[in-house]
Amino acid sequence: MRYHTALFIPGPTNIPDEVRRAMNVPMEDMRAPDFPKFTLPLFEDLKKVFKTETGQVFIFPGSGTGGWEAGLTNTLSPGDRVLAARIGQFSHLWIDMCKRIGLDVVEVDCEWGEGVPVERFAEILAGDKAHKIKAVLVTQNETATGVTSDVPGVRAAMDAVNHPAMLFVDGVSSIASIDFRMDAWGVDVAVSGSQKGFMLPTGLAIVAVSQKALAAHKSAGLQRCYFDFADMVAANKNGYFPYTPATTLMRGLRCSVDLLLEEGLENVFARHHRLAEAVRQGVAAWGLKLCAKAPKWHSDTVSAIYVPPHIDSTKMVHHAYQAYNISMGIGLSKVAGRVFRIGHLGALNELMVLTALAGAEMALHDFGADIQLGSGVGAAQKYLAAGPAEQKIAA
Repeated sequence: MRYHTALFIPGPTNIPDEVRRAMNVPMEDMRAPDFPKFTLPLFEDLKKVFKTETGQVFIFPGSGTGGWEAGLTNTLSPGDRVLAARIGQFSHLWIDMCKRIGLDVVEVDCEWGEGVPVERFAEILAGDKAHKIKAVLVTQNETATGVTSDVPGVRAAMDAVNHPAMLFVDGVSSIASIDFRMDAWGVDVAVSGSQKGFMLPTGLAIVAVSQKALAAHKSAGLQRCYFDFADMVAANKNGYFPYTPATTLMRGLRCSVDLLLEEGLENVFARHHRLAEAVRQGVAAWGLKLCAKAPKWHSDTVSAIYVPPHIDSTKMVHHAYQAYNISMGIGLSKVAGRVFRIGHLGALNELMVLTALAGAEMALHDFGADIQLGSGVGAAQKYLAAGPAEQKIAA
């Protein structure tokens, strides 16, 4: 008999039934006269998720990687200098893209398990008297290591020396899941994707840009076509697109945004923190360690967990999939075979988190880890049972 695979990778995430139903519609005319009645309010409500009043949100058919390319090519020119930290596999890939499209990257290599080094960035920016650095890149949430970086700290470092560079944020695995404030933090380009906190299938690159970034577009010299902001601006102002949009995914996006705003973004962030902390309690009970080296870097959307030295984490994850019908993330690049990852973002509740811990616990036990069955699940249950207050039943 076939069973639904329990999905606990860092993305794609689980899709709410309401969102599935919203996408189960006949194909529609994306040039119909009433189409803007759907798209224009969606653009405005997406701004609420990014927490921007002055920025503009673009919806590209693509992935988060496409969003990276859109942000870079529309605002920078060949040879422009950018500052970026390599803190994991996805920040590494962003740096690689910068080099491949002809940018000059000031790279700061960090130990995996640490976030963007704000102090080091501050030193580099202070020393850049000629303001040759045109953009500062921050991966808010590094999915490979389960690390969250201090975006407002980087903005403060930039402001402290009045550096005019644009601030770019990779928020693919953070936006709509953990706190993000585009206007308050002075973010100029924010990149997200549909398959994480927006609880949709892969297929949309959702990019928010500031007025400063839109102004930079006018003189940006990097080549672009499919991702050109100018084409989007011209078509979006009337509610249309320069080419065929992913209308079915956009119908799902409308529903997911409604769900996020109905729950309230602060409640969404609190839910993610609570469920992530339950996972961390379970990991501690197993006697294992997170890849994130300090609580200040703990991610509320994904936990990367070191396995005991004698265990190959990739084989363990594959075993869990085959034996228990549960999908967890494998370790990537430098931590391949050493960590496994539990994604705890998107449409998730307490019982689902306990399922993730139970499956991981059994797989670890099968591979000879010195773990008492029920220990991690029990620790998470104890933590979750302690709150929040509104879940308590009056005696």
